[in-house]
Amino acid sequence: MTSSVQQDNTPKAVAGASAIQARREADDPHSPVARFGAGKPLKLDAGVELSHLQIAYQTYGEPNAARSNAILVCHALTGDQHAASLNPVTGKPGWWETLVGPGKPIDTERFYVICANVLGGCMGTTGPASTNPITGLPYGLDMPVVTIRDMVNAQAMLLDHLGIDKLLCVAGGSMGGMQVLQWAASYPERVFSALPIATGARHSAQNIAFHEVGRQAVMADPDWRGGHYLADGVTPHRGLAVARMAAHITYMSDQSLHNKFGRRLQDRAMPTFGFDADFQVESYLRHQGESFVQRFDPNSYLYVTRAMDYFDLAADHDGVLANAFRGAKTRFCVVSFTSDWLFPTEDSRAIVHALNASGANVSFTEIESDKGHDAFLLHEPELTAITRGFLDSAARAFGLPAARQA
Repeated sequence: MTSSVQQDNTPKAVAGASAIQARREADDPHSPVARFGAGKPLKLDAGVELSHLQIAYQTYGEPNAARSNAILVCHALTGDQHAASLNPVTGKPGWWETLVGPGKPIDTERFYVICANVLGGCMGTTGPASTNPITGLPYGLDMPVVTIRDMVNAQAMLLDHLGIDKLLCVAGGSMGGMQVLQWAASYPERVFSALPIATGARHSAQNIAFHEVGRQAVMADPDWRGGHYLADGVTPHRGLAVARMAAHITYMSDQSLHNKFGRRLQDRAMPTFGFDADFQVESYLRHQGESFVQRFDPNSYLYVTRAMDYFDLAADHDGVLANAFRGAKTRFCVVSFTSDWLFPTEDSRAIVHALNASGANVSFTEIESDKGHDAFLLHEPELTAITRGFLDSAARAFGLPAARQA
């Protein structure tokens, strides 16, 4: 006689399993970590020091003898260090495997590629889901608020740990692009080339507003419990799912939503005249929300969105964006997409104008695409070609061997 145990797939059970997984990844991730003890604290923009810092990262490829072939890839809001490797929580491919890998534009047979989970994240770098060494409990809201500059300063500590003095390139899209710009402003001597994609030099009022809606959705969930849900063994999965649904709309364009769903009904011939997911687009958004809560910590969502909101590179340089890049020798390639209304092309043009005013070496491309903001994560042949060409040119100028011909 055999017996079987039926798996509990109710939302509450899934959320509980997610909380356990979040705790596991926050402290003991499926990737290498660099740890910095009490003697090497990170001074934050908030005016406090964060000690016992842990940074989780992945590397792809090998460093050359001079360690001069390093590329830092910076992830976006809900990304992580698994740019070109299976995500240990979802089992899905890396988020940038369109561009990173053997023979791809960011060629891991040629370059030493580094990607770190950002400060405030939930995949192994110190964040609100991490254990506070003082209390032995998850930080929760006791974690200091962090900024994009804090994230970049933590990455600089990681590069020192890895023995990388100078980067061939820093590349990333969206919040990753913000990090690219901050790298070029904070550490110009360490960045030979920079590839900021679908990003801006500051977060707009509209984008801050969207983030606030998401944060309020999380905090309004009764299971948020003032940010201490992990200690109570629950998670505000409903609020985080709604936040993800709202945000995901901003990542797509009206045309891409129309092409993918239109007004088609979901598995039915007639409307139900109720509030079930009658339309395919509704079902899609609900799936996005439900899958997101299984891999992301709600408090991390608060912290990382807030870091994006605070980003304003010109404000750190007397209100003049060009001053952020004054005298920099870094080569830039700025890329935008025609249908991106989250970070529209005008944001990229403002960056280019500032770079021109500072005398920087800069090229700019606006790619025709109907995929919206998410285009930088998807297969876009023109982005592939631009990335390959820019990195090949930078590598030659940096003194690296030419790419092998296929």
